[in-house]
Amino acid sequence: MDNTPPHPPLVSRILDTASQLLLPAIAWFPLAMAILTVAVVSLRYGWGIGAIAAQEGVLYLHSALFLLGISWTLAADGHVRVDIFYRQFSSRQKAWVDALGHTIFTLPLCVLIGITSWGYVAESWAIAEVSPEPGGIPAVFLLKSLIPIMTGLLFLQACSEIVKALQILISETAYAG
Repeated sequence: MDNTPPHPPLVSRILDTASQLLLPAIAWFPLAMAILTVAVVSLRYGWGIGAIAAQEGVLYLHSALFLLGISWTLAADGHVRVDIFYRQFSSRQKAWVDALGHTIFTLPLCVLIGITSWGYVAESWAIAEVSPEPGGIPAVFLLKSLIPIMTGLLFLQACSEIVKALQILISETAYAG
């Protein structure tokens, strides 16, 4: 039997789009972080000038890279797997692990993080939270907003991965039957 996964269904391709649309912008974040870090260090040790906003900019970019990139990493199967047996599994066994894993763990975790972070983010928006540092970025509420955005993107991507796994299970069942 051919071990090539079937072409993803339309619903899965639509769900994948959210992660893929962000990728071109996110891909530049590490370079921007490196440039800002060099600038901060150069200013501090070369001219004795502090750059709090630039330092916080590195933190914001780092946070955005991970929070917005997590769904794409899942889509690209680039996440860390703890299961040492997974790579030896057949495509059908992998599909079962993926479908059950995302259903039992990823989706509920997204809901939990989304629910518990909502008040935290809403409070930050209500007070238009700014950096506690003088000269810092006056938009902490925007940074905190990435948390529920991350949960939404990860939830959609997990749904897409479940659909792909179900398609493998259904197509291999039809092929075997």
